[in-house]
Amino acid sequence: MTNQDVNDMKLYDRVGRLNGWDFSRVRCLTEGARPDFYAEASCWMRPESLMLDIGTGGGEAALQAADRVRLLVGIDRSAGMIDSAKAHLARVPRPGVRFLQMAAEELVFPEAFFDLITCRHAPFSAEETYRVLAPGGVFVTQQVGEGDKNGLKAFFGRGQSAGIEPGTLLRRYERELSAAGFREIEWEEWDAAEYYERYEDPALPAAAYADHPGFRKAGRR
Repeated sequence: MTNQDVNDMKLYDRVGRLNGWDFSRVRCLTEGARPDFYAEASCWMRPESLMLDIGTGGGEAALQAADRVRLLVGIDRSAGMIDSAKAHLARVPRPGVRFLQMAAEELVFPEAFFDLITCRHAPFSAEETYRVLAPGGVFVTQQVGEGDKNGLKAFFGRGQSAGIEPGTLLRRYERELSAAGFREIEWEEWDAAEYYERYEDPALPAAAYADHPGFRKAGRR
């Protein structure tokens, strides 16, 4: 882990304790398609489903699925994020929900345990995800493409995925999922731009103008 990785993790943890991963107060205008990840993932949710949400943040989005599945487990490597998630859960108790601090690279669950695994804008291990996914289960992930915040990267000359050819991450994930054993791998791409209304709105996203190219992949075991 590099010094930058350590600093990023400290920032993520600090934000988690203060705000979770809640952007509901941010006022902005969005141009272009920006799918609702958990709403689209809901087509694979069943009353008997055991669901794992990797990189759950403060649990705000994952909790929307709590009433649609039998068990929802949200994990995040950040203690601050999990503290926020547990606080959200305490305000509206759900008996079938658990939040645990855990790294996606070392999932402490039995093999073939979950029917549905989701992961939005967070790292994941294709091998570990496949290991804990039940036969016939589905893994759905939404990730950020190389073009994210291109305006800021052009201005500062650096940034996440700067200088990386578009499509590189998508191809990498596809290789990793296939090597892990996933089949029926599907994907789609989109691009959306956000314009923030107030100076304080970008405080967490850290941009006055953000370009949000992304992609979603789904694989079945």
